[in-house]
Amino acid sequence: MSTSTEQNDVTRIFVTLAWVSAGVAVVATIVFFAWWGLKDRIAFGNQKFEQVAWITAASSTEKSCHRGDMAYDLQQHVLQAGITREAATSLLGRPSWEETGQMEYDLGNCMHVIHGLRLFFNENNQLTHSRIVQH
Repeated sequence: MSTSTEQNDVTRIFVTLAWVSAGVAVVATIVFFAWWGLKDRIAFGNQKFEQVAWITAASSTEKSCHRGDMAYDLQQHVLQAGITREAATSLLGRPSWEETGQMEYDLGNCMHVIHGLRLFFNENNQLTHSRIVQH
């Protein structure tokens, strides 16, 4: 009888550990994806876009993430799909990098990694979307 009881106790412990591990994994997954979904807003959303501050920040050495605080507002509220490449350049100044269909503005060293705001254009040079990228 005692062997059967010991086996039941061991089985119960393993089942309990399995459920606890599964619960921890689910919570960790939810926390990770919540952070991932909000990280741009948290890291890059502290300041409204100001054109003069954006353009002059490119040469600033005061702050390592010199444009990062304006990037989320710029991406979500200022850069609307369909604006021309010329209008984007007029608004943001000369890009740090460009090629056909894309251009990027340096945001600086944000969260210990170099980030940029990349703009994507269609064949008519109209903005399709933008994305905060890391290098």
